[in-house]
Amino acid sequence: MNEATSPGPKRWYRINAPVFITSAVLVLFFVVLAVVAPQQSEQLFGNVQAWVIDTAGWFYVLAVAGFLVFVVALAFSSMGQLKLGPDHSQPDYSYTSWFAMLFSAGMGIGLMFFGVAEPLMHYATPPVGDPGTVEAARQAMRVTFFHWGMHAWAIYAVVALSLAYFSHRHGLPLTIRSSLYPLIGDRIYGPIGHAVDIFAVLGTVFGVATSLGLGVIQVNSGLHYLFEGIPANNVTLQMVLIAGITALATLSVGLGLDTGIKRVSELNMILAVSLLAFVLVAGPTVYLLQTLVQNTGMYFSNLFEMTFNLYAYKPTGWLGGWTLFYWGWWIAWSPFVGMFIARVSRGRTIREFVVGVLLVPLGFTFMWMTFFGNTALHMVMVDGIHSLADAVAQDSSVALFDFFHHLPFAGITSMIATLLVVTFFVTSADSGALVVDMLTSGGEEESPLWQRIFWASLEGGIAAALLWAGGLKALQAGTIASALPFSIIMVLMCWGMLRAMRIEVLKRATSRSARVMPIGGPNSSHWKARLETVIAHPRRAEVMAYLQEQVKPALAEVAAELNRQGMPSRVESGEDGRVWVDVGQGEEADFFYSVHPRAYEPPSFVLQQRRKGKADDQYYRAEVHLKEGGQGYDVMGWSRQDLINDVLDQYQRHLHFLHVLR
Repeated sequence: MNEATSPGPKRWYRINAPVFITSAVLVLFFVVLAVVAPQQSEQLFGNVQAWVIDTAGWFYVLAVAGFLVFVVALAFSSMGQLKLGPDHSQPDYSYTSWFAMLFSAGMGIGLMFFGVAEPLMHYATPPVGDPGTVEAARQAMRVTFFHWGMHAWAIYAVVALSLAYFSHRHGLPLTIRSSLYPLIGDRIYGPIGHAVDIFAVLGTVFGVATSLGLGVIQVNSGLHYLFEGIPANNVTLQMVLIAGITALATLSVGLGLDTGIKRVSELNMILAVSLLAFVLVAGPTVYLLQTLVQNTGMYFSNLFEMTFNLYAYKPTGWLGGWTLFYWGWWIAWSPFVGMFIARVSRGRTIREFVVGVLLVPLGFTFMWMTFFGNTALHMVMVDGIHSLADAVAQDSSVALFDFFHHLPFAGITSMIATLLVVTFFVTSADSGALVVDMLTSGGEEESPLWQRIFWASLEGGIAAALLWAGGLKALQAGTIASALPFSIIMVLMCWGMLRAMRIEVLKRATSRSARVMPIGGPNSSHWKARLETVIAHPRRAEVMAYLQEQVKPALAEVAAELNRQGMPSRVESGEDGRVWVDVGQGEEADFFYSVHPRAYEPPSFVLQQRRKGKADDQYYRAEVHLKEGGQGYDVMGWSRQDLINDVLDQYQRHLHFLHVLR
């Protein structure tokens, strides 16, 4: 255990120095760059982002599709029964609290910003076809569902599942580096692991900071709508808003996960459900329920086609500006969201986790996008409120408040919406600070309070500095561009998880199905004798002698009795030393039981001992085979009576199979 993570009541700090210090220095460097030269840095990061989209767009599409297939296949395989924690562990949070925290940390604020804006923007400028038509409206909702659907949550699920599995079940630190343990082993504690965690810290800090900075613009628009005299797009007001939201986030972080973040997340859900219900009732209710069913059906029926659509035969800038932008943004945020989801998911099974992460937020998201998006489309297409579409085209941050202006109780709903935007930002900021603190402290879940306050304050300070200097878009472009290398890390995460879980499932299956030496035989009458047999690694000569002196006579006894009772049986030996009994069943399938000498490479400790004596490296097992093949268990050392009982056990199973087959 390194010094940075070692426990001690007198330690006033708990940091992983290489990650903490390097991350802080790099954060400062990029912020200074964006503040001092915002236009140049925006151009630089924008060029990198454009290169990624043009050159590696196909990889983004393929990787994100693979992530979705991977987590679904994992959930419904035998690996889905594994728990994210010890087998006896229970979930730390109720379903209600768990779903609330998943939703709030994942994309709650995005729904507030894009719930009205995105469908109207696709309606006005669709990827293909004519704008402003019924087909454009259908396509707008289909595309919106696609961008906010299972692919986004599958990205989060890959990172969260990997972290939760290796941390909660195998005791590794709750950091990104732990997901690579099956591939590089203890090197995760060296420079490679430090680099992975540093990268995750940068993505989290800048992702939260840029979203915080851009989000206060929407809050500013809401306050401008609600109160006369409050200017729109006022930088000074936005600085005050950032300070206030940061203070709330710092308070929530100080209260901790169970008190602060959990309570604010639950408040988010209450406010969000209230707004959702209001729009359903105040809007065209029957139309919204109809479109919810149709939108959901369109999403699933077109899921495969849309997943792999790169518009290769008709190149357009739409894909890079929307789909690839979203995929890059979700990947850039996945260290932050994945870490937080992992932290609150201890005790869930993998199947329960995947179903919960993919489907529960998805259902709420689809309702939100339908009720807000289709109500907005209905206002434009049916009610003729074209000013709403024009307002969204000019400034998407006012879309939500202009939308409520055309519904009853506009002042109250706009006030609730503004409060909800603020609370969503608080949960993003405080959970982001919690995640960064865990990354920079080597996975400590209960680090000193000042460290969590430090990162929460730093996120607010970065957002304020960049907003003041106009460098937010530069850093946002850089965050999206950084998603490419992390998507490669995510592919390695999937590989590592598959290797580790496959071994664990194999261990569980073999431990349940393995046949062990029966108790009561001559070699098991004393536990020391039995232990000696268990740990022995016999040579070929020993196994061959056992087959001839014990196995063959045991099979001969069984064959003799079967022949006496009218069942034709014979015992034979092969040149390779194997011995078998064959029992005829007339026109039905015969019974076959064989014991083979099979060679294996010995464990490392046995291998070292043997090489000292310069002997043959291999050891042998006396393995049972049936007609369908090897059964994977060793009978070396069993008594003659134990062998006879094993033959009868297998023969009885064979007769039961024939009975069922009839």
